Amino acid sequence: MLDKSKIRQSFSVACLSYDAVAELQRTVGRELLGRIAADKLTGTVLDIGCGTGFLTAELLAWTGSKYMLALDIALPMLQTTRRKLVDASNVTYLCADAELLPLANHAVDHVFSNLALQWCENLKAVFTDIRRILKPGCQLVFSTFGPHTLHELKGAWATVDDYSHVNEFYGQEQLDCFLKQAGFRQIKMESTLHRPVYGSVQALMRELKHIGAHNVTAGRNRSITTKTQMQSMITAYDAYSIQGRIPATFEVIMIAAQA
Repeated sequence: MLDKSKIRQSFSVACLSYDAVAELQRTVGRELLGRIAADKLTGTVLDIGCGTGFLTAELLAWTGSKYMLALDIALPMLQTTRRKLVDASNVTYLCADAELLPLANHAVDHVFSNLALQWCENLKAVFTDIRRILKPGCQLVFSTFGPHTLHELKGAWATVDDYSHVNEFYGQEQLDCFLKQAGFRQIKMESTLHRPVYGSVQALMRELKHIGAHNVTAGRNRSITTKTQMQSMITAYDAYSIQGRIPATFEVIMIAAQA
């Protein structure tokens, strides 16, 4: 179970620091765009979880004068996107939860989402709602994190206590099942591992904080982590170090599906 108020708060706080550390998100966003035929982007385009507007701006550049909808759960993130795209008159901004889309049936021609849907608890319901707002025959294209994401950090914390310190992510089989149950077809899926390295565990954790990627599971430890616990986790993480550098695995799953 995910704490939606914590998600909203985390990304609201991260709106100022996000762009400085979101290189992985931009890399994945570019890869996502590489799977799109620009000449087919017609009508209304929805960007779910627009964040600070990277994918929204790229989609605007691709679609020219098409109508864009930028949606995010955190109002400060949405306001950041609006400031960046102040000259774009064809963008409507929606502060809303991806699990409760405030759109009419068959109102959208294309739905995109870059590393945002992993913050949704009931993905079957999310996909069902996305199919509801999509016009028949149109596409959902998105990226999300897979279950191997941050397995080093998860393993290090497991040596300290039994709490959930890292968010859980669905695998390809589960995602495929949810999409089919929601009525999608022609599902194409690809998984890629990204392994950036950091100077220290603390540097990794600072980056996660600055992009708003906090632990938001209901099973997280609500008490303050002690210095002893933190040092024990860091020591355990050192077992994964490569030539003095700390790796972190991010499994990214790219998916395209037709309504």
